[in-house]
Formats: sequence, C-alpha cells, structure tokens
Amino acid sequence: MHPILIVAFILLASNLALGQTQAQLDRGKYIFTISGCKSCHTDTKVESQIMSGGTGIKTPFGIFYGPNITPDKEFGIGKWSDEDFVKAIRKGISPSGDHYFPSFPYTSYTNLTTADILDLKTYIFSLKPSRTPSKSHQIKIPFNIRFFQLFWKWLFFNEGPYVYNVKRGEDWNRGAYITNGLGHCGECHTQRNILGGIDNTKFLGGASNGISGGTVPNITQDHKTGIGNWTNQDLLTFLTFSA
Repeated sequence: MHPILIVAFILLASNLALGQTQAQLDRGKYIFTISGCKSCHTDTKVESQIMSGGTGIKTPFGIFYGPNITPDKEFGIGKWSDEDFVKAIRKGISPSGDHYFPSFPYTSYTNLTTADILDLKTYIFSLKPSRTPSKSHQIKIPFNIRFFQLFWKWLFFNEGPYVYNVKRGEDWNRGAYITNGLGHCGECHTQRNILGGIDNTKFLGGASNGISGGTVPNITQDHKTGIGNWTNQDLLTFLTFSA
C-alpha cells in the first residue's frame, strides 16, 4: 500500500475512534446525570471533589456513605475492568466477590443495558481521580454482615436487564426504563418492609420513613394523594427546577 494511503487510513481510523469516544462520553454523561450518581457519591456539604465520596444516608439499619468511585486506582475504582463494572451494576457484586448493600440501588440499575453501563463507566473514568478514602458505613449488627446480603437478594432482588414490553409503545417502554432503571424512582418513593425490601404492592405510593427519616411523597397517578392532576408541563417544570 502506498505510504500516503497508509497515513490517510491511520488518520481516518484515529478520527473515527475519537468521534466514537466523544459520543460514548456524551451518552455516559447523560446516563450519569439522569441516574443521580453525583447525589450519593459527592459530599456537597463540604464542596468535595465530584464522586470522591458522599454524605451519610441515614436508614433504620444505620448510616451508609457513598464511596469514592473516581478513577483513582488506590482509593477509587480505577482498577476495575468493564466486567467488574457491569457485575457491580447488574448483580450488586464487587470485584472481590462481596455483595453490596442495597443502599447502592443496583436493584434498579440492574435494568440498564450493557451498552448504557459501559457508557457510564467511560464517563466516570474521564473524571479527575481523587485520593480521598471512602468512609466506612456505620451499620447495626447483624445488618453489617455482607454475606447476609445473599439471602436478602434471594428475597427481594430480580436481576435485569430490562425486558421490553411488546404490548406497550416506545414512549411507555422508555419511561419504564427510566423509572425502574436509570431514575430508580421506586427506591425512594416506595415503602419498604422491616428487612428493607421494597413493597411492590405500593410501588411509587410514597414512604413514611424515607431517606434520613423524612416522608417521601406519593408519585402515582392518584388524583388526591399523588400527581394524577399534573400536566406534562407541570412534571417538566418540577424536574427542571427542583434539581
């Protein structure tokens, strides 16, 4: 092959790779934003570096802290492979084989497609590494025993990914994917039982003992206690300006 053609081919391949990387970063940022990753993994009270660890989430079982998930190889997840990342999101299992506590909403994120999970990883790994150690959870005995999470999963965890409902349209399925997966709305807006499992018979019906002990509202279509009277613009306005 002529040298000029070789150089042209290399430049074309390089540009295509850069274009693909940028597209993946853009998709990853979108997933990162809608999934609310920053909320739990960044301590905004002290203006810490993004994703370097979050404030405590108070629950009946103790206080959980969002860990450092920057690409730092010692204090973050910089050594994680694609397979490690997918396993954490889809199965709630760490690279070392430990079961994550469901304060990490893998129970919803399990619905994500593999492509979306890897796009998310690409974006997170583009962020600045932080050498901030993750805080240890402050959990009551025996709920601090990770092995017991295996039994919790048997009771309350349904592994994904999301299954397209052929009886519904494209918009409905996209909404279901966002509600049940990316947005993990049910994690906060649904009452939990004494073991911390979501009561699906009251899905999105609100919780009397939500995050940090507060009351979380009903967001079902009920016209009296939910948001059944809201218009599309009402919902858009609320989500736009309450973030």
